[in-house]
Amino acid sequence: MRIPEDTVDRIRQAADILEVVGDFVSLKKRGSNYTACCPFHNEKSPSFNVNPTRQIYKCFGCGKAGDAVKFVMDIENIGYGEALRYLAKKYGIDIEEQEQTPEDLLRQNERESLLIVLNFAKTFFQQTLQTTDEGKSIGLSYFRERGFTNPTLDAFELGYSFDKWDALLQEGVRRGYSRDLLEKAGLVLSRENTSGGENKVFDRFRGRVMFPIHNVSGRVIAFGARILKADKTQPKYLNSPETTVYHKSQVLYGIFQAKQAIRQEDVCYLTEGYTDVISLHQAGIKNVVASSGTSLTTEQIRLIARFTPNVTILYDGDAAGIKAALRGLDMVLEEGLNLRLLLLPDGEDPDSYVHKVGADAFKEYVRTEAKDFIDFKAVRWLADAGDDPLKRAEGISDVCASITRIPDPLKRQTLSQRVAQVFHVSEQTVISEINRLLRKQQDQSRKESDRQKDRQERQQTGGGAAGQPSVGGPSIDEINALLADAGIDHMDAGFGGFGGAPASPAPSVSRTPSIRTPISYQEEECIRLLINYGARELEPGITLCHYVLNELHEIDFQTSPFDLILTLFREAYIQGDILTANDFLNRRSTEINKERPEDAAMQHQAIHLTTPRYEISEGWLKHEIHVPSEEEIGILADAAFRNILRIKKLLAEQRMAALQQKIRESGGKTPEEFDQLMTEFMHVKSLDMEISRLLGTVISG
Repeated sequence: MRIPEDTVDRIRQAADILEVVGDFVSLKKRGSNYTACCPFHNEKSPSFNVNPTRQIYKCFGCGKAGDAVKFVMDIENIGYGEALRYLAKKYGIDIEEQEQTPEDLLRQNERESLLIVLNFAKTFFQQTLQTTDEGKSIGLSYFRERGFTNPTLDAFELGYSFDKWDALLQEGVRRGYSRDLLEKAGLVLSRENTSGGENKVFDRFRGRVMFPIHNVSGRVIAFGARILKADKTQPKYLNSPETTVYHKSQVLYGIFQAKQAIRQEDVCYLTEGYTDVISLHQAGIKNVVASSGTSLTTEQIRLIARFTPNVTILYDGDAAGIKAALRGLDMVLEEGLNLRLLLLPDGEDPDSYVHKVGADAFKEYVRTEAKDFIDFKAVRWLADAGDDPLKRAEGISDVCASITRIPDPLKRQTLSQRVAQVFHVSEQTVISEINRLLRKQQDQSRKESDRQKDRQERQQTGGGAAGQPSVGGPSIDEINALLADAGIDHMDAGFGGFGGAPASPAPSVSRTPSIRTPISYQEEECIRLLINYGARELEPGITLCHYVLNELHEIDFQTSPFDLILTLFREAYIQGDILTANDFLNRRSTEINKERPEDAAMQHQAIHLTTPRYEISEGWLKHEIHVPSEEEIGILADAAFRNILRIKKLLAEQRMAALQQKIRESGGKTPEEFDQLMTEFMHVKSLDMEISRLLGTVISG
């Protein structure tokens, strides 16, 4: 289905970048913008920037950038149309979709299809629980025994699966979902028919209460299911398999329901089971998530870090609980989070204990009994060591090993003082042990790096001795020569703006993202000035756009997408208009529900060129310390003037290199042709020298 254009406009106007991004990360105000640790790559200090005025985001670490729609596409890994539907649902905008053509249906990707069919299954399980005799007598009775209320059932969208072989399969096919799609979503299984007939297809979940697993935005991506009858041939809990949309190591159960409370309380409680999360949530402790029965992973810890740096792990008080707590401890510290641990009384889990003592008593128990990791480890080591000095030394070394996992050296220094107090040893002893362990880790890392490098070199040489040049590929010098040749071929096209022919389109090498030519940086700077200040007057009646386009008459840019942006500025200026940043930030295809690559590239560049990485310190402003602004007319005019000169100088250098090459190859040419080449070369060189003088740089020899 296609979304009408007027509806797309309403969705875009309604979507607020702070609200949309805030659903996935905790934003902190910094000056006029907001910052956070980037949700798209792992980082310890924030480089992700959100500009509420321009309604854009940009990460200075990984380069991700866009508007609210693009953010949803990136974070959810979904298409343009599905991102619009997500935002429409968030802002309560009804969509009267138009019929899709067969080509539109083909473009709908597998991920979007899986999310749709999983949502169908969730609704089917909910209706089975609440409206059928089997669902109410078995599934609903179980949830009532656990004390779950209707609001809780609705909040977690709990359900029940019929104790039949193909109830979901039949309903899914009736609704138009293919068996192949249902199988890819992990909802049905296919078994080969040994008698030679058609494969047997049946429901994965049968006769179980259903716990939908949501991603951060609230989309159902998988299911956990608990069997209720005594059947030793069946596992107690059964989870969805990994799919395109579900990777269990990256998911926390309850994160969608908990994220707002985690932000407000500035701490996340981490448990192990579904019912632990649901019972605590119902008791008013809503900032709680679970690792869904899997061992805690680095990806899950980073997911928590989007919303708070503080984690309290709640584990059962038995030996297995202690082991699990110790296993996850170092991983949390390694990601730079502040960690506390709580073991519940023996035989209790969060679900049973909150029902036993009530919400208030449970909160008080967490407040008084949760320990930092040093106390948590020290209590066990000291109890076990008694008067044995070797055991005490082993305990100190173990705690110090955990401290070495912490990336912040200031935190390590502070915690070393704490260890010294707890174990009654000198702080210098603790620091020496931490440094010893750090050196040991560095040595191991260096050795592993050397081994990996050695393996790579052997692979490149086909198993030969390390250090020999690789076989079958060009050397660095050969690559540079190839690039130089490509540049010379392009420079031969002429030098626009100094009396020569207009420059031809850039060769393919200049458009390779990983290789930037010197002139591409000056072209980028020119576009930055145009996008940010094109309409500003440098002197009465002369805008920056007028000045730049006049100076660049007959000069084309060599780098994409700067060449396309410059063309759009020229076309608009001919029509009496000057483009602004918003013309590129809000640029999208006229073909609804589809994003053209060139539009996305221009929007990305506009965000990059309009988002400053640093802001003036509030302290400087408070003390009225003047910092010259680029927007001041004199500074802006000089910036534009020098940028134009640098572009022309680089073009002159390109032309000189091309002429030198022609002169070297002029053995078979007539003296007249040779003289013509030399005359042109000297003319371009004189222009280059004049530009160098104006720029105040060393004149080329």
